[in-house]
Amino acid sequence: MPEPTPTPDRALRALADSMTDSRARRPEDASDPGIPVAATVVILRDAARGPEVLLLERPDRGSFAGAWVFPGGKLEVDDRLAEDEPEEDAARRAGVRETSEESGLVLDPDALVTISCWDPPPGIALRIRTWFFAVSAPDAPLALAAEEAVAAEWVTPTDMLARHGRGEVTLYPPTWVTLHDLAGHADVSSVLATARLGGVRRFETVARRGADGPLLLWDGDAEYDPDAAAEASAARHRLEIGALPWRYTRIAR
Repeated sequence: MPEPTPTPDRALRALADSMTDSRARRPEDASDPGIPVAATVVILRDAARGPEVLLLERPDRGSFAGAWVFPGGKLEVDDRLAEDEPEEDAARRAGVRETSEESGLVLDPDALVTISCWDPPPGIALRIRTWFFAVSAPDAPLALAAEEAVAAEWVTPTDMLARHGRGEVTLYPPTWVTLHDLAGHADVSSVLATARLGGVRRFETVARRGADGPLLLWDGDAEYDPDAAAEASAARHRLEIGALPWRYTRIAR
């Protein structure tokens, strides 16, 4: 097997540059009211080679410049119906609004299935807590907003991951891991059923420097909590992003 090649990925550079300010997680980090909240919608359709997802290429500016992302964006004031409304409900509403603004697709908020919530490493410069939802694509044409997306593609998760592994596209870790999880499904119904049965996956992220470069850890990894008692465990839940192709490992205790 050939050795991974150094990555030119701007997502990696942005994370590596900010890792000097990363710190250990505290219990309150996952619900910190001081960081922005966003919503992302994974829109799926069935195709001959399995489910395809809609990905948008961001303009070459802004926080996610040039990256390929699912439609979505930050919550706005009007997305919340009440101060005590669950964050997930407001995020679902924001996801529908952002999808319409960016792609022209109109979604039924009741059809969105929550698949995950991503909380970034504490201490880094760009922190946005993001809810991910999945939904079957409506039968309607795309109408891209030029200021939000310069291109759009319906693509299988496997194909997009392969393109990223060759250094052809920019993906951020939540997008990459979501694509990785989608890759094994036979059709859209399987994706939605799995999400409903499995419940919301929470990715409360810790950033570390490993021997081969930056890596992201999640609960279930033996090295996730540096203050925990040392134990001989092969448990892993991590994404190694120091070189292409990225390597995702999940081994239960």
